[in-house]
Amino acid sequence: MAKRPAQAMRQTAKATAKGAKTTVKSAQRTVKTAQRTAKGTVKTAQRTSKTAIKTADHTAKAAQKTAQATAKAAKMTAHAARVTAKTAAATAKAAAKGVSATVKAMIASVKALVAAIAAGGWVAILAIVIICLIGLIVGSCFGIFFSGEDSGTGQTMPTVVREINQEYEGKLDEIKNGTAHDTLEMSGSRAVWPEVLAIYAVKTTTDPDNPQEVATMDDSKKELLKEIFWAMNEISHRTETATTTQTVETDDGAGNIIEEEVEVTTTTLYITVTHKTADEMADAYNFTADQRAQLAELLAEESRSMWSSALYGIGVGDGEIVVVALSQLGNVGGQPYWSWYGFNSRVEWCACFVSWCANECGYLDAGVIPKTAGCISGSNWFKDRGLWQDNSYEPRPGDIIYFDWNNKGSSGPQDGLADHVGIVEKVENGMVYTVEGNSGDSCRENRYAIGHYEIYGYGTPAY
Repeated sequence: MAKRPAQAMRQTAKATAKGAKTTVKSAQRTVKTAQRTAKGTVKTAQRTSKTAIKTADHTAKAAQKTAQATAKAAKMTAHAARVTAKTAAATAKAAAKGVSATVKAMIASVKALVAAIAAGGWVAILAIVIICLIGLIVGSCFGIFFSGEDSGTGQTMPTVVREINQEYEGKLDEIKNGTAHDTLEMSGSRAVWPEVLAIYAVKTTTDPDNPQEVATMDDSKKELLKEIFWAMNEISHRTETATTTQTVETDDGAGNIIEEEVEVTTTTLYITVTHKTADEMADAYNFTADQRAQLAELLAEESRSMWSSALYGIGVGDGEIVVVALSQLGNVGGQPYWSWYGFNSRVEWCACFVSWCANECGYLDAGVIPKTAGCISGSNWFKDRGLWQDNSYEPRPGDIIYFDWNNKGSSGPQDGLADHVGIVEKVENGMVYTVEGNSGDSCRENRYAIGHYEIYGYGTPAY
């Protein structure tokens, strides 16, 4: 019995040792498993990294291909837009059958392009919509605002307007030169060009028998415009001969003044310009309510700058006074200007005209241009403020041009003082184009070479 506890202890020790060995082996296996797991994790991480790199590479290549495809689509879209633009322009120029034909042609061209530019997406669609809208505008009466550009015929609205102005001035000169007279009195005014062109645009584009677009100009359209111009403007003239008794002083040769009464017969030539307004022409042409609505839109205040651009190629700003002056071409006698200034009867009105134009632009109140009825006082005003240039200067639109005539009219020989004044319209090819009041007793355009000896100098307003 004494030996049993010792045996039990030995057995326990052996069992413990055996368990310890088992634990150690288990731990070793665990370590080996962990090592294998770690190696597997590393390999998995390496494979994942390689896969990610490959994926990123594929993504970059795919993005590059997408960008190339997008660029190609954009080029296709741009090309298609150019083709559409050319089609629209050609359609507008050839729209002899009217707005309806223009619209049909535009729709047909759009349908033909849809399949070719489908890859371009909304950008192409937007381009087409814009081009179609432009085409519709060009084909309507509002196409008159696009008429300032040469469409390939060598004619533009400004050149035709200038030609008709010259024809109008020629008729006035023909009457003056072809009618014997001692004195001349002119009165009245010509229809303003925006009203003439607005009637032309509405009548031409809505003609039920032969509608045409007005964005381009050619010989046949020029004749249509001339017909409307002369339907709106009429020049009449008459002469009156009167005999009056006047007291004449003579010298008898001995230093004595002798007064005697003589009869003097004087022939006066009266030239009168009358015009019809746009509303009167609408009545004459029996415009419908729709035509009258179009006419009102064309002549709305918001369209003023567009008329300036179409007619004269200038907008607002420094050229604003030029626009106002050009709108007065054809006025004869100067009554609106000298009466505005405060005179009860006719005076030499060139300076009154410049002041009137400046007032229309708000330049008198702003102190940019002086209110004056005299050329000498006007030129001195600019000199006193350091706003003066001599005749070698190349002027800009809106400058005030002063002249010193060489024995012209009652001004006498050149004496270093201003005799006449006007407004610089533009400078082209070494020539200064002007708008002058009281030029032959009317508002007209003239031109002179830069540095011409009768140009006294320029006032240069600080617009």
